[in-house]
Amino acid sequence: MSDNDGKKTLGLRGGARSGNVKQSFSHGRTKNVVVETKRKRVVVPKPGAAAGKAAAASGTAAPASGAKRPAGISDAEMERRLKALQAAKAREAEDAAQREAEEKARAEERERLRAEKEQKEREQREAEEAARRKAEEDERKAREAAEEAKRASAPPAAAREETPARAAAKPKEAAPRKAEREREDRGRSARGRDDGGRRAGKLTLNQALGGEGGRQKSLAAMKRKQERARQKAMGGQQNREKVIRDVQLPEAITVAELANRMAERVGDVVKSLMNNGIMATQNQSIDADTAELIIEEFGHRVTRVSDADVEDVITAVEDKPEDLKPRPPVITIMGHVDHGKTSLLDAIRNTKVTAGEAGGITQHIGAYQVQTKDGVTLSFLDTPGHAAFTSMRSRGAQVTDIVVLVVAADDAVMPQTVEAINHAKAAKVPMIVAINKIDKPSANPTKVRTDLLQHEVIVEEMSGEVQDVEVSAVTGQGLDELLEAIALQAEILELKANPDRAAQGAVIEAQLDVGRGPVATVLVQNGTLRQGDIFVVGEQYGKVRALINDKGERVKEAGPSVPVEVLGLNGTPEAGDVLNVTETEAQAREIAEYRANVAKEKRAAAGAATTLEQLMAKAKEDENVSELPILVKADVQGSAEAIVQAMEKIGNDEVRVRVLHSGVGAITETDVGLAEASGAPVFGFNVRANKAARDVANQKGVEIRYYSVIYDLVDDVKAAASGLLSNEIREKFIGYATIKEVFKVTGVGKVAGCLVTEGVARRSAGVRLLRDDVVIHEGTLKTLKRFKDEVAEVQSGQECGMAFENYDDIRPDDVIEIFEREEVERTLD
Repeated sequence: MSDNDGKKTLGLRGGARSGNVKQSFSHGRTKNVVVETKRKRVVVPKPGAAAGKAAAASGTAAPASGAKRPAGISDAEMERRLKALQAAKAREAEDAAQREAEEKARAEERERLRAEKEQKEREQREAEEAARRKAEEDERKAREAAEEAKRASAPPAAAREETPARAAAKPKEAAPRKAEREREDRGRSARGRDDGGRRAGKLTLNQALGGEGGRQKSLAAMKRKQERARQKAMGGQQNREKVIRDVQLPEAITVAELANRMAERVGDVVKSLMNNGIMATQNQSIDADTAELIIEEFGHRVTRVSDADVEDVITAVEDKPEDLKPRPPVITIMGHVDHGKTSLLDAIRNTKVTAGEAGGITQHIGAYQVQTKDGVTLSFLDTPGHAAFTSMRSRGAQVTDIVVLVVAADDAVMPQTVEAINHAKAAKVPMIVAINKIDKPSANPTKVRTDLLQHEVIVEEMSGEVQDVEVSAVTGQGLDELLEAIALQAEILELKANPDRAAQGAVIEAQLDVGRGPVATVLVQNGTLRQGDIFVVGEQYGKVRALINDKGERVKEAGPSVPVEVLGLNGTPEAGDVLNVTETEAQAREIAEYRANVAKEKRAAAGAATTLEQLMAKAKEDENVSELPILVKADVQGSAEAIVQAMEKIGNDEVRVRVLHSGVGAITETDVGLAEASGAPVFGFNVRANKAARDVANQKGVEIRYYSVIYDLVDDVKAAASGLLSNEIREKFIGYATIKEVFKVTGVGKVAGCLVTEGVARRSAGVRLLRDDVVIHEGTLKTLKRFKDEVAEVQSGQECGMAFENYDDIRPDDVIEIFEREEVERTLD
């Protein structure tokens, strides 16, 4: 052997072992592969390595002498690696703990969802089982009821005549029926619903609880269902006896309303109309003849009524004497303007109303209640005294019980005083004369009493029956005597009313309030008006939203002779309209619509010319008359009406004022648009234009004027209307001349040698040629000469030569009349 025999051979300990592996592929192909299997290397640590690991775990470096580490790695590097390894193990432990917690939470959520699902399924099964049991119970009851009805209706003889053969056959026939019923019950149990079609599709919790949204059928519905099932089991539905009704039929009615009045289904009425060749929906109107045909077809009776019958619900009711109770008197203060009516009422009420009226005159009807020292309640109405408010005064007289005629002791009887007397006489109400301003030095009450005799008003001091009291609104003299006289007169009248009935009253004033809407001042005449009452007043209707007394306080109700402001109207009524309380809103609306249609037809009839002659006359009149169109907006209805009446009186045969539109409330953009289209100014009485209306007016050039006193408005309109009048042409005679000789001048024609006998002859003036005092020519002068010179004028007593323009037929002794024309502006009286 060589030297190598004593040495170990260099190689890998536990090296790889080789072997063959046969691989199989698709389609029968195979392949042999040589593989090597490596042994797992087992590392056996040295004795010092364990101490090094322990030192690393404890955070300290192992002694360099005891630990074996790879070559080239320092102690610091070894420590850093050990710390990194420790941190990685800690992170891995945290991640494992987090994953474990998440898995646990997911498992709990799955368990909770599974429990909820099982709970829902259990509830649904219970509901289905309950519904099934209920359906089976209903069917069993219906079956028992049917069998009981059959037994009751079957003749007892049939049971006695039953033969043994039939009795033997009966159990055999009953056996299959019983088995069939058991199969049906089992099928219903399995399906959870019966085969009668009572429920279709899958049963839900809502259906089991009684329908959509948890609603349950009423007891009446269940009874009707049982009645139908009972009648069906008894062999058919029994027809009810038809109710024949009296159907009130107006001139036109909708299909739905007709069906409602007959208590028939709308679909049946529509079908009947279609059978008669009329295609109409439920909201369309049909005439009375067609409706009568349908009513008779359904077997009802027809009662024809007119549209006016809708007002029958508010016909006057005769009150029983035992129902009547005493009521306060309604006193109206009347008299001439500035005779102290409102001041007298102020003194009685201890208030200051006059100061709040523009110009110190009353332009609204005020309604107040006054308590006397004796505890007697008096209702006062203060009416304006200006001529424009005649209609308002007449309305005040229609609702009053006593008229207090105020006459100033220093002014005596005036035109409006006479009007007030006539209104009181027309209303047939007693009168009390209050001679006011008795404190003035110029007061002469005897003259007042004497002047009243001319109008058949005889006071007690003149041996008459009319009470007269001398009063002073300034000093308070005679006020107590006046109230005593009013109370005495009221006691004589024995005024009574029934407070326990539907209210009836008169509208004293109406206005459109910005914050509260339409407001009407109503004087209750009969019954008691309460908050929440439904009423109709003229062409408007509404529901009482609030009642406000004369002191501005809200009240719940107002009895007879009590003035209140009523809120809750759908529109502004006319002053003087009657308020009636109705039972339903439908009645009130129907009456208001009927009245509005009647008023519309009247206005259309009044404005339309019916014949050709009327059309031609109207066209000719319009051609010859100049019109001043205006728009009027006022704060209250009474003022608007008074202004319109005053405007109608302005004008003559040549000029007139036409009110295009009048209304209550602020001036709006619509008003300005109408004024711009018609070229009319807008007059606002105690109202203003809103911002949009002002902007449009400035843009379109529409004039808006504001007034607070009716005198100023009337005067301005008169002045504007006067501007439409053509100026009056007046002739002024300035001279006369007599023709002495007639000369022929070449190039000029005939020239008259004249002597100016009167005045002056002017070249620029007009001339007339008179022959035997008859005008035979009118024209101008072509020439006027003095000797041979052309002159402008010739004085009286001098001779001159005149030649007419385009006229030569002049003779000696003819007279020439010289005149000038001048235009004079005209004004309306």
